[in-house]
Amino acid sequence: MSKKKPRPTPVPAARIAGLVDAHTHLASAKARTKDEVDAMVNSAVEAGVERICTVGDGLDEAELALEAAHMNDRVFAACAIHPTRAGELDETARKRLTEMAADERCVAVGETGIDTYWIKHDPDGTASLDVQEEAFRWHIQLAVDSGKALMIHNREGDADMMRILADAPRPEHVMLHCFSSPIDFAREAIDRGYVLSFAGNVTFKRNDQLREAARIAPAGQLLIETDAPYMTPEPFRGARNEPSLIGHTAKVVAEARGVPVEELAAEVNETFRRIFGV
Repeated sequence: MSKKKPRPTPVPAARIAGLVDAHTHLASAKARTKDEVDAMVNSAVEAGVERICTVGDGLDEAELALEAAHMNDRVFAACAIHPTRAGELDETARKRLTEMAADERCVAVGETGIDTYWIKHDPDGTASLDVQEEAFRWHIQLAVDSGKALMIHNREGDADMMRILADAPRPEHVMLHCFSSPIDFAREAIDRGYVLSFAGNVTFKRNDQLREAARIAPAGQLLIETDAPYMTPEPFRGARNEPSLIGHTAKVVAEARGVPVEELAAEVNETFRRIFGV
């Protein structure tokens, strides 16, 4: 019986200057103290990453994200309650998230949105669609009131997400993180002016439609992220992800767009600055 070949240890791509990571989870990657945050950020800086937005998927992680943003000048925070945990958005959480959104180091309200995948696969442990929608609409209003970007998580919720966004107040910037939807949905999102953010799954061999979506996204409507510690890019899929590996995703997106990766990095860097106001 042949033995399965071990996967290679993840290593950063050759240094690409000007990269940004528009969505990562430093706390989930076990970067919580200042030394741990600095070590992970320094590793990313060596790979060319200039700025990182770290995200909380619940109130506790949102607190850690904001703390990390205050620990390191290269780090910014996005704060919200993840849709699968939308039932946790009680009055105490709403009050604290409103305070977080007013903090200058918080640049986005997120990740919020719709996730029907986990409703189907873990209905007892996942907020219902009605609860998710109520929480999503509250987060949208918070983004409008605070003037911060809206960072959306969407997993198998295309129709509901677009329906809600169509009749809700419109934040200035709407970012669809870890974009994973079909090409027709990408075209509609682009037409609405939303920003598509691509993670390591754009590098997966089967995801031709995602690479096509990355190709057609206009300048100013495209970001790149790691979603670390998840969505590790090829050729390291299955290993733990981190911001220093974002160059692998950047190279695939640049190839899809037919531009040098350095040109893509500069374009994405400017989009990061504009929608996050940094």
